[in-house]
Amino acid sequence: MENSYYYSSTIKKLFFFYFSIFCFCTISFSNGRSIPDGTDIPPVRAVNLGGWLVTEGWMKPSLFESIPNQDFLDGTGLQLKSVIVGKFLCAETGGGSIIVANRTSASGWETFRLWRINETNFNLRVFGNQFVGLENTGGNRINIVAVANAPSVTETFQILRNPNDSSRVRIKASNGFFLQVKTEEVVTADYQEINGEWGDDNPSVFVLTLNGRLQGEYQLTNGYGPLIAPRIMKEHWSTYIVEEDFKFIKNNGLNAVRIPVGWWIASDPSPPKPYVGGSLQALDNAFIWAEKYGIKVIIDLHAAPGSQNGWEHSSSRDGSQEWGQTDTNIQQTVDVIDFLTARYARSPSLFAVELINEPLSPIASLQNLTKFYQLGYDAVRKHSQSAYVVLSNRLGPMEPRELFPLASGFSKSVIDVHYYNLFSDIFNTFTVQQNIDYVYNNRSRQLSELTTSNGPLIFVGEWVGEWQVSNAAKEEIQRYAEAQLQVFGRATFGWAYWSLKNVNNYWSLEWMIQNGYINL
Repeated sequence: MENSYYYSSTIKKLFFFYFSIFCFCTISFSNGRSIPDGTDIPPVRAVNLGGWLVTEGWMKPSLFESIPNQDFLDGTGLQLKSVIVGKFLCAETGGGSIIVANRTSASGWETFRLWRINETNFNLRVFGNQFVGLENTGGNRINIVAVANAPSVTETFQILRNPNDSSRVRIKASNGFFLQVKTEEVVTADYQEINGEWGDDNPSVFVLTLNGRLQGEYQLTNGYGPLIAPRIMKEHWSTYIVEEDFKFIKNNGLNAVRIPVGWWIASDPSPPKPYVGGSLQALDNAFIWAEKYGIKVIIDLHAAPGSQNGWEHSSSRDGSQEWGQTDTNIQQTVDVIDFLTARYARSPSLFAVELINEPLSPIASLQNLTKFYQLGYDAVRKHSQSAYVVLSNRLGPMEPRELFPLASGFSKSVIDVHYYNLFSDIFNTFTVQQNIDYVYNNRSRQLSELTTSNGPLIFVGEWVGEWQVSNAAKEEIQRYAEAQLQVFGRATFGWAYWSLKNVNNYWSLEWMIQNGYINL
């Protein structure tokens, strides 16, 4: 009996051994490749859950509609032309000196960025990042200067608009007086209010031009304020992405989601002002739904402290890019990665952690980014050996393979690239066929140049069906989307569409699928 069991057991073992080899080869060949480190999966076919846990107003403008005085949100650029001298206010030398009124046209030095304190009170930040304030020179004259590196009471102003002409404003300083232009070189805060004076002979009147605005998470929460913002955000988080969306994702040929998050999520439920608590619970829900429907999750740190690119989707307060300028700033970001990985490491749906999204060169230097990526990688590996670690390529001046020496030394490393036929003048005049040819030729070549047998995997973390072609036919958009699916489908890690939902139809994968533009 023992011999009989031994032979029977041996035959069974040999059978399962060869059968497993056969299955392994079949799976590998059917997938076209196998991802390194022993984990065989289909290529990622993902969608970004953008505009959910990191707000982007262009994706859902209705979020901002009820903000009081919404023209004056954080980061709004103001250009102020004195009616008395016919020239623009300017921070002399861009900051660190006096404010003058001697420029015939407006650009960077003539643009003042708002920091919103509340609906009626503001700080004004200049090109060199100093704040406009008061300087007492003795006597009754109070000069206007831009020398403070941080705002205080003397850097606080009210902006009053003419009720009959909103383009005309007066600016009231903290001393109770209005700014006035005495000469092109002398701007002071010593004009007493006289009701009803808005004419061209009033030295305290300025013609206002709004130059750019931001609609990110900072603008939304600070705009509504601490009493209303929690309610607005809770409603948004609980309705914008719901469990049914994960069912839709699963039923339409997708196997993963990339979820952008902001750095403040690590301080939930009491994040620093003006952010409000609750986004962490929403992310917890996403993992519950992902596990239920067998969806993989890529956590993407979309907004780093200080902003890594100055755009609203990195929650910049005023368009400044300050991430990575100090060791403290970098370590704070590493702590966020550590927190997120530790929280979800045991979830079978945690597939990858993207350490940061779209750092902008050259302010985000390769040296500082490399330092952060090493620390961020170590933070992930402290909690998970199975999660892929995604390094985002820099935007702006850079070499496409500059992260390869670092990433090649990491296990399960991925390089994220974003490919849009947008945001560059070269696409403005492209025809339908030129856009499609650009995908098949240029994008295909770019991917091939990044793909190596022993290097990091490549992930097209953002692409979209939108383009600059006007009034395109449905069939043309279908061919454009199909071209991208074919080319980006060759990416060794896979791709993720931006985004699942968007008021702009071609940016919404949900709309594109439901209306027959994309079939996965």
